[in-house]
Amino acid sequence: MTAGLEGMVVLDLTAYLAGPYGCALLGDVGADVIKIEPPAGDNTRNYPSSLEEENRTFLGANRNKRSIVLDLKHPDGLAAFYRLVEKADVVVHNFRPAVPRRLGIDYETLRCRRPDLIYCSFTGYGENENGPLRDHPGFDTMLQCFTGLAAAQGVWTGAGQPQILANSIVDYYSASMVTIAILSAVVHRLRTGEGQHVKASLLRSAISLQSGAFVWAESEPRDIERTWGQSYSGIYPAKDGHVYLQATTQSFWKNLCEHLGFPELADDPRYDALVKRSALKDEIRPLIRDALVQRTALEWEQLLLGKVPCVAVRSMEDMFDHPQVVAEGIIVEHEHPRVGKYKAMGKAVQMGVGDKPTTRAPILGEHTEEVLAQFGFADDEIAAMRARGAAA
Repeated sequence: MTAGLEGMVVLDLTAYLAGPYGCALLGDVGADVIKIEPPAGDNTRNYPSSLEEENRTFLGANRNKRSIVLDLKHPDGLAAFYRLVEKADVVVHNFRPAVPRRLGIDYETLRCRRPDLIYCSFTGYGENENGPLRDHPGFDTMLQCFTGLAAAQGVWTGAGQPQILANSIVDYYSASMVTIAILSAVVHRLRTGEGQHVKASLLRSAISLQSGAFVWAESEPRDIERTWGQSYSGIYPAKDGHVYLQATTQSFWKNLCEHLGFPELADDPRYDALVKRSALKDEIRPLIRDALVQRTALEWEQLLLGKVPCVAVRSMEDMFDHPQVVAEGIIVEHEHPRVGKYKAMGKAVQMGVGDKPTTRAPILGEHTEEVLAQFGFADDEIAAMRARGAAA
């Protein structure tokens, strides 16, 4: 049995995080992802990292790929890319809107060589010519600040000033949007035989992340509370460590009261609805705080398991050997020529048919000869391209 996208070739021209990880997700479901890098490589390779010879983010975001080096600014490199496009199914890039036409890799140019091509462009702010930020560079943290995420996080945490959410949340969510767009285009092509140009952006993703708050009724003023609102749910210190709990339903509230030592509040009419309890959060929080410091975070987690939504706060390092993560098969181990053995994320989703193991992130240009030969390039052609600096 074959995986969903097995046999489909994706030419990945993206760099940094969102685009590369979106293509890695396509590899999760069987696509043959060919990462086409400039001679200097994906910029992320050069970012600081505690690993000596590789960047940790690059390793995590570029599984399931083969890397080739083509200089698209060199006539021979561009000609080689055109030959790849003729046999590919998908092209993905994250250049700013004006760049593809300048390089000669815009949708109209490439569809002449592959009429049913699926072409995905991923930008910071979108591509509409009327957009004043259209050609402005966009990065995760910039979009967090631009779209209100950082401001909302500052309010939520009580920091008193905007706060950046760690771990590139907009980038990773954008990767999912890139994947959805391409998969939808694949389905369309299977039904109609037609390719298309699909577009994603950090701007759309950042606002989409807030779609539950991004609602403005005509009768409302501009400045209004748009989040879930503050309540007694949250992180509290325990005897050792911290614990997060959330008791929003009436049954969870009753269990919380009984196990934390104030059972008399379980049926108190002042607390018989979440709206009421949220309004009295300043009374409830001290009760919870005083109770939780009597046990460790892990003890509370075990005691409240299945009764109240509750987890001990852990570090990312704890995930590498937590029995739930291990049981789910989320972690895989790779052997890398420079890094040696490393553990990493396996697949983001589990497929019932044709599931195959993930592969490690490639070294720059590791598969240039292999891929070009697969696409019909003779040995002397490849050697000549290398000699002229068009490939490496």
